Amino acid sequence: MANQEPISYELDGEIAMIGLRRPEKRNAVSDRVVEALNIAIERAQDEAKAAVIFGEGTHFCAGLDLAEHMQKPLIGAVMGSRRWHRIFDGIERGAIPFAVALQGAVVGGGFELAAACHLRVADETAFFGLPEGQRGIFVGGGGSVRIARLIGAQRMGDMMLTGRTVGPAQMEVWGGVNYVVPTGTALEKAKELARLAAQNAPMSNYAILNALPRIRDMSSEDGLFTESLMSALASATPEANERLRAFLEKRTARLKAPDAE
Repeated sequence: MANQEPISYELDGEIAMIGLRRPEKRNAVSDRVVEALNIAIERAQDEAKAAVIFGEGTHFCAGLDLAEHMQKPLIGAVMGSRRWHRIFDGIERGAIPFAVALQGAVVGGGFELAAACHLRVADETAFFGLPEGQRGIFVGGGGSVRIARLIGAQRMGDMMLTGRTVGPAQMEVWGGVNYVVPTGTALEKAKELARLAAQNAPMSNYAILNALPRIRDMSSEDGLFTESLMSALASATPEANERLRAFLEKRTARLKAPDAE
């Protein structure tokens, strides 16, 4: 297992499948894992229309590899955190949508990685934790921004201060996950969602991934102005014209009411 690549990569049609491969360590994230993940993310952006991140074994990711972290000097810890930021930003504000399949531990840096993805699917075994307070450390993979915006700073603070773990149903209510599915089915659901997103016009997907988070950070007036520009740009592509024509000519399916849940 020591010589095994820490990240797997497979192209399934138009979907890039990116797997965390340290099940014996509950897929803890080391520097080697982060760099291998970066290579996989960049490859996916080049050759896929959407991607799925998943963890091998019974846990998605138990967070930072603390044994490695303890050996870093202060500046090394700072630079390591900034490296995580750049790589995770490549997921959140990249060119293609990322879905993530969650089971078992989604803890610390694992939760931060999940928060960088666009579509989060948790099965019934998943549990979420931020034990940094108990470990004497602080989040360093973007959680103070991404997780706090998903579930609120007070809820995040509660988890960090008390070591509280949260199940998937409650996390869905809080906004930390998009879907909760039966045990063992998160990966299939994530792939299904990725395939749906891959069918969208590339310019629309790019606008959703890159304009929405930036507009969120703007004033209302600046956000509305940016929305107008992005709307015009997305509508001006040949693919948009063809898709709108197909809709008007009733060659595409219309939206339907959701099935009863």
